[in-house]
Amino acid sequence: MNTIVRDDPTMIEAVEARQATVYPVILCGGSGKRLWPVSRHDCPKQFQRITSRHSLIQETVLRARDVLGLGAPIILCNEEHRFLVSDHMKEVGIEPLAIVCEPVSRNTGAAMAAAAAILKEQDPNGVMLAMPSDHFIGNGPAFREAFERARMAADCGFLVTFGIEPTRPETGYGYIEQGGSISGAPHVSSIARFVEKPTAVEAEELLSQGGYLWNSGMFVLPVSVLLKEFEHLAPEIHAASLEAVEKATSVDGGITLSRSAFSKAPDLSIDVAIMEPTQKAAVVRADIDWSDIGTWPAVRRMRAPDADGNVIEGNAVTEDVSNCLIQANGRLIAAVGLQDLVIVDTEDATLISAADRTVSVDRLVGKMRLSGLSAADNHVQVIRPWGTFQTVEQGDGFQVKHIVVKPGQELSLQMHHHRAEHWIVVGGTGRITRDGVSELMHENQAIHIPLGATHRLENPGKIPLHLIEVQVGSYLGEDDIVRFDDRYGRA
Repeated sequence: MNTIVRDDPTMIEAVEARQATVYPVILCGGSGKRLWPVSRHDCPKQFQRITSRHSLIQETVLRARDVLGLGAPIILCNEEHRFLVSDHMKEVGIEPLAIVCEPVSRNTGAAMAAAAAILKEQDPNGVMLAMPSDHFIGNGPAFREAFERARMAADCGFLVTFGIEPTRPETGYGYIEQGGSISGAPHVSSIARFVEKPTAVEAEELLSQGGYLWNSGMFVLPVSVLLKEFEHLAPEIHAASLEAVEKATSVDGGITLSRSAFSKAPDLSIDVAIMEPTQKAAVVRADIDWSDIGTWPAVRRMRAPDADGNVIEGNAVTEDVSNCLIQANGRLIAAVGLQDLVIVDTEDATLISAADRTVSVDRLVGKMRLSGLSAADNHVQVIRPWGTFQTVEQGDGFQVKHIVVKPGQELSLQMHHHRAEHWIVVGGTGRITRDGVSELMHENQAIHIPLGATHRLENPGKIPLHLIEVQVGSYLGEDDIVRFDDRYGRA
């Protein structure tokens, strides 16, 4: 293979600025539908604890800090998940450089252009390490070695992605064909071409030919070079993202991009928008025990099977069962005479799938949405910026909820047109405001909120406030809320 030598002003400037500061950029906008019912829109897989006691997003930011020695991250997320991100970062003692909220989904192209625009304001010579928030990397030292190699190529003006050595004919990943080596960046290759997700036959051919790597979706990118490539190769994304950053608003610790501006950006991945057409693309091979944890079989591969090839977690009893993933959540799962299945049970839903068909789970979720099933997107325990609530019982004209308010948090000042509410404090202390009058309520005390009354619930204490709420009325939907004041910007 030929050696490629770059001799242009961009490369020279980058070389002179070697060892520029690297900023972790965590992409947290995915929905993880193929891991339903554990992963759902209101709390997708990046916030689930799948590989350890930490959530996947926590694992990602800790990897950047503890394995690579990098500083505070920029985290890009769905606007609805801003407080989830904040809570998960507080748990591991990390203060993000910024939490950037995407008001609409526009794929990784616009997200990374916006991140680059934000970083350029702080450090025009900076480099970004872009990582999805939901990947697993088992070999930290090898990841650091691959990162340092990618960083060296980025210092030479290249846009570098991490390529993973294929271990099977996988149809769920894109592939990269390696090109010639790059002068000044050992073990880094140019990219001959990208191959979209292949068929099973094509994947077998790529694996047998050799010279191909899985496209990991992780990148090391010089900010100034990336923005110039966006301006040249994807001007619509470039313009929309810059405008979205310029018109962004700051709310309670988050930066929310302009909805009108960001919506103008074409819905393209960074691969399609930049990496495929650019002449500056490079790939570093990374043997790092990597998985994007995109399907239930991927989760199964990460865990040690028993003598029958089963991976079983939770309360399960089996007879004549082989090569199955069974994940129980409290209830007993009893299985007889099964093989090559995935069974995942949660409090309100159970998935049963052939192991080789789990890539279709996202289509199943789509059917549930069309049928109006809330379990498609929502867990039983619903997460809010102030805490959580869970429906305990419901029937014709009534609903019972268990509400938990975090210390120091408060619900919006609100009223309802169609329901009255009865509140009973069962733990902690609450401050209740009703039609302008406030009072403290303690355990075993109750209050009635009449239909149409303006009210607010606060937790002034240092322990969680637990409340049983009984709603009675002609309509009990969550959209029957009129907010007058809200610290989370929802009024």
